[in-house]
Amino acid sequence: MSTDDTAHDTARDTSQRSEPADVPEMPAPRVREFAARSIGGGLALLLGLLGLAVGVGLIVTATTSVHATGGQAALIVSGIVLGIAAFVAMCGLNTVAPGEARVVQLFGRYRGTIRQDGLRWVNPLTSRAKISTRVRNHETAVLKVNDAYGNPIELAAVVVWKVQDTAQASFEVDNFLKFVATQTEAAVRHIAIEYPYDAHDEAGLSLRGNAEEVTEKLAVELHARVKAAGVQIIESRFTHLAYAPEIASAMLQRQQAGAVVAARRQIVDGAVGMVEAAIARISERDIVELDTERKAAMVSNLMVVLCGDRAAQPVLNTGSLYQ
Repeated sequence: MSTDDTAHDTARDTSQRSEPADVPEMPAPRVREFAARSIGGGLALLLGLLGLAVGVGLIVTATTSVHATGGQAALIVSGIVLGIAAFVAMCGLNTVAPGEARVVQLFGRYRGTIRQDGLRWVNPLTSRAKISTRVRNHETAVLKVNDAYGNPIELAAVVVWKVQDTAQASFEVDNFLKFVATQTEAAVRHIAIEYPYDAHDEAGLSLRGNAEEVTEKLAVELHARVKAAGVQIIESRFTHLAYAPEIASAMLQRQQAGAVVAARRQIVDGAVGMVEAAIARISERDIVELDTERKAAMVSNLMVVLCGDRAAQPVLNTGSLYQ
């Protein structure tokens, strides 16, 4: 096997691994975009106006200068035919603005796309459908779904996209705008049920704690869903993420309890380190001789002082520790 074949197989395996397994497989496109045959519209406009002028001139000449009936009729017919031909030819003129394209069809067959902006001329018998290639935003409504743990949550997303292949956008789907909107909502719902709002274990992904990774997976799934319509996904982000109102208060208490536990754990870890350092320095400097019972009493007093919610009240011991 050649190096190119190996690289191609590796890239194909990587793309297959990056896409979710349960994303629907879209059919292969039957048509792809290519450039339509066109010429500069300025020359075509000039020739069309010249043809109209010549046709009008022939008719005027026939009515004013020619007295023979046969010659007059021939000039009038020629002028009319030339004028009609020039008018029909000028119907092939198209004004293409930046960020737009024209999809050209001739008797139902796709004949290419005009992307060059300005005045262009194509076969006047063709139909030209305008399609925007500008960057667009689509923001979903606030969706209410259940996350991976079954908790009802609310979320919304915004997707930045543009039409990359005008032929696929025109002929592969019925309405590419509705198609993108529907597939975006389906992808957001699918991602929401795949991950929890908050993961119970630190190793798991969650919608709130791993927003970058989850939105990356959302972009991959969106690309797989809308590529049949010739659409390119530029960016996707969650714009709203919250628990549903019916469980918001309970989940808020749970988050507060988790924050309190985490804070207490950090306080205890810091207090243990401070007590350990204090006992070590007292022993090194030989300030006082500490036996096991004295160390236990010091540790207890220091832990109470360092971990207490309120300031400690000092108690003076005028006697011995053992009395």
